[in-house]
Amino acid sequence: MQDKEFNLNDIVEMKKQHPCGTNRWKIIRMGMDVRIKCEGCQHSVLIPRRDFSRKMKKILVKHVDSE
Repeated sequence: MQDKEFNLNDIVEMKKQHPCGTNRWKIIRMGMDVRIKCEGCQHSVLIPRRDFSRKMKKILVKHVDSE
């Protein structure tokens, strides 16, 4: 299985939408767990990285690091 590559501040789409009706999430913390924030209601959720990789559908906006 191919591992999806995602980074901090990327906007992702999950397989299931949030109860507020939005399906856009921003990655705000990465480590063993991934914290994502709903772009609609600003609710944040902490998910283990393995579960996040399985539940993520696609990356909508890729964050570009400007150095």
